[in-house]
Amino acid sequence: MVFALASLGLALLTAGCVGDQRDAGAPIVLRVAVWKANNPEAWNEALARFHAAHPGIRVQLDIGPNSSTQLHDLITQKLRNRDASLDAFLMDVVWPAEFAAAGWALALDEWFAPEQRAAFFPGTIEAVSYQGHVYGIPFNTDSGLLYYRSDLLADHGLSPPATWPELTSQARRILAQQGDPRLTGYSGQLRKYEGLVCNLLEFVAANGGDLLEPAAPPAIAAVAFARDSIVHAIAPRGILTYDEQESLDLFRSGGAIFLRSWPYAWTILQDPAQSQVAGRVGIAALPAFPGGRPAAALGGWSFGVHSASRHVREAVAFITFMTGPEMQTHFAIQAGKAPARRGIFRDPGVLAANPHFADLLAVFETARPRPRTPIYPRISHILQRYLHEALSDPDSPLERLARDTQAEIERELATLRSAG
Repeated sequence: MVFALASLGLALLTAGCVGDQRDAGAPIVLRVAVWKANNPEAWNEALARFHAAHPGIRVQLDIGPNSSTQLHDLITQKLRNRDASLDAFLMDVVWPAEFAAAGWALALDEWFAPEQRAAFFPGTIEAVSYQGHVYGIPFNTDSGLLYYRSDLLADHGLSPPATWPELTSQARRILAQQGDPRLTGYSGQLRKYEGLVCNLLEFVAANGGDLLEPAAPPAIAAVAFARDSIVHAIAPRGILTYDEQESLDLFRSGGAIFLRSWPYAWTILQDPAQSQVAGRVGIAALPAFPGGRPAAALGGWSFGVHSASRHVREAVAFITFMTGPEMQTHFAIQAGKAPARRGIFRDPGVLAANPHFADLLAVFETARPRPRTPIYPRISHILQRYLHEALSDPDSPLERLARDTQAEIERELATLRSAG
C-alpha cells in the first residue's frame, strides 16, 4: 500500500532524485506524511511561506486519511520498512512512545531544548517524551468539547447541560417538542477506531473509572449509560459508523442537537459557506456525571523525524518552522487549530478569530491522556473491539465482555513487562 500523493494546490517537486543522487544545485525534496486537511488553504499558505524562507528545500506531502487509525497503519508500514524516502511525519498524541521504542523516530533533544519546551502545554511535552528523551515537537493540542444548538436550547429555556443525564433529558425534551423526524439528539465518533476510545474515555473517566480497568463498576456503568441513554436512545442509527467527518456533517446540516468533537470544528460550524447552523452554535466543556467532574480526552498532533531520513537537518528545519509561534498562530486563525503553545491563547488575532479559545485553557490543562505505552496500538485495538461490541447490542453482556477485555489487556501488559 502506498500513500496517495497530493500537492495541496502548490507546485511541489515530484521529479528527480533525492539524497546524494540529486542534480547539483537542485533543491532537497523532503517527503512528509500528514493527514488529509480539513482546511487545505491553510496548508497551502504555510508551505508557501516555508519555501520562501528555505529556497533550497521543497516539501512533498504524502497525504493519508484523516482517520488516526488508518494513518497510523500507513505511516508504520513505511517506518517498519525503513523507507528512507520518508523524512518526517505527523504523530497522533499516542504514537511517540511506540515510534521511539521501535527506533523509528529520531530523538530531538539537541534541537528542542528544555527552555524551548517550556512554551508548550506540559501535557503535549509529556506526550512526545519517552525514557528521558523527546521524539517530537507539538503542532497543536486538542481535547473533546461539547457543541450544542444554542437556538434550540434557548427556545426551550435550557442552559448547556452540566451532566450526562441532563444532556439526555434535554435532548429527549427538545426532540419531543420539535417533532422533526430528521433531528437527532447526539452526534459523536463511535466507529471502531481510535476516536471511539477517546469518546468512551470521556464517559468512563467522568464516572471515576479507567479504561484500563474496564471490568470495574464505574467503567461498566459509564459504558452502559452510553449504550442505553445515548446510542440506543437519542443518537442516529448510523452513529456506530461515524468518525469526525460524519459526525460533524450531521451536526452542521442541522441534524443533531449536541455534538462531541474537537476544537477545529468551531471554525467550520461558524462558516455559513460550510455550515447550515452558523451563528446558532454554542460550545462548552463536556458534561460530568452527578457528583463528579467532567473529563476530556487529550488529543493533538506533533511532528517527528524519521530516524532513517537522509535529510535530518532539513527535516528538523521544516518541523521547527511548522511548530513555531508564527505557524501555530496561522493555523489557529485560518484553521481553528488549538495551539500547543500556551502563549498564543493570549494573541488578540487568535482570540478574535476564535473567541471560544478564552474558555479552553482550563479544559486543556485537565484533559485526560490515554495510556503512554509502546504497545498502545494493541491496547487500543482491544478496547475498540470491546467498546464497539458493547455499544452495538442493547442487550450486550457488558460484565462478561468487560472481564474478558480486562484479562486480555493484563496479558498484553504482562508480556511487555517480561520482555523489558
